[in-house]
Amino acid sequence: MRLEMGHIYIKDIQFATESKIEDGVLYVSEEALKAVALEDEKLKSVSFDIAKPGESVRITPVKDVIEPRVKVEGRGGIFPGVIAKVDTVGSGKTYALKGMAVVTAGKIVGFQEGIIDMTGPGADYTPFSKTLNLVMVAEPVEDIKPHDYEAAVRFAGFRVAVYLGELARNLQPDEVKVYETLTIKEGILKYPDLPRVAYVQMLQSQGLLHDTYVYGVDAKKIVPTIMSPTEIMDGAIVSGNCVSACDKNPTYVHQNNPVIEDLFAEHGKTLNFVCQIITNENVYLADKMRSSDWTAKICKMLDLDGVIVSQEGFGNPDTDLIMNCKKIEAEGVKTVIITDEYAGRDGKSQSLADADAAADAVVTGGNANQVVILPPMDKVIGTLAYVNKIAGASEETLRADGSLEVEIQVITGATNETGFGYLSAR
Repeated sequence: MRLEMGHIYIKDIQFATESKIEDGVLYVSEEALKAVALEDEKLKSVSFDIAKPGESVRITPVKDVIEPRVKVEGRGGIFPGVIAKVDTVGSGKTYALKGMAVVTAGKIVGFQEGIIDMTGPGADYTPFSKTLNLVMVAEPVEDIKPHDYEAAVRFAGFRVAVYLGELARNLQPDEVKVYETLTIKEGILKYPDLPRVAYVQMLQSQGLLHDTYVYGVDAKKIVPTIMSPTEIMDGAIVSGNCVSACDKNPTYVHQNNPVIEDLFAEHGKTLNFVCQIITNENVYLADKMRSSDWTAKICKMLDLDGVIVSQEGFGNPDTDLIMNCKKIEAEGVKTVIITDEYAGRDGKSQSLADADAAADAVVTGGNANQVVILPPMDKVIGTLAYVNKIAGASEETLRADGSLEVEIQVITGATNETGFGYLSAR
């Protein structure tokens, strides 16, 4: 597949009576945004705000982060099976609004949401302190089921992102990047001497409210399969989960997956980037065995020389990660895993819930239990009502002066397991 990705850089976001993009400024009509978001009757109300890098602003509880995009040429549309009709995407021409994001926030349904600080020490841990953020805070109708509320908020965020992306349809991009993968036969003929490498992406699907959607299908219902890595750039995979904020993959991360970006950068030079393989993370042992068996089988059938495996989440999914690693290595395919660590506040506990000698090439996104003090901000978008319940917080988290004592686990993207962040270890 061949995809041209046009980048349109957004330098500022302002509320206005008309939604448009002019000279790098995104003007948005709040009334138009509300009409788009409230198409779902499960939402009682929404409000919008803007958070800019360097401002004394805290956004919480964060649910998802999304980059607006528009399909200009080619099959399908953005977020197929969720917003656009089901069609195979990943080819043609797509435009992305760079330097900004849609952030969705609202009441939590458990304890797995996050915080984005736009300045201070917390900002150093999240990539989303560097983006211009259009924040949507949603309020559900009464007596709604948690799962229905979560889906309503996230899908409203997708609709808003598509609405904003459409504003760029007739613009000229500031930059164009081309991504192209070959068929299996074409790749072998064109790059006979380069190692054949694939990306195995584990998708969070570990029970209720741990949802990732693939072309609109909950990843719990899939078996491991092959995708072109350009499909994900058109929103074929989106987030719908409530795992810990530090290592969840917001939709923005799927759209801009750095493993895929780095493999494309080396494609045809030091390696042949064959494909992306997606698999899920299951609760029961039989399901874990099935998915890891199939993943290893696909790697063998493709005659791969190496794979990079990334997980999402921690604890129970560590077992899926190690099973994938061990079985792929057993097929003669070299494996590198990307994870993060829960090594305790002193860093002395076992980092992963599972381990194996085959996992001898590991990249880490950092220790999620590391403690940090987040100073009070002048403005909170959302609410602090749930801040003591977020994973990585405690009943003593919110101090009298408004500061927060937390593990970096509460910060959206702090230890992201695709490497979309700033922490690692050697």
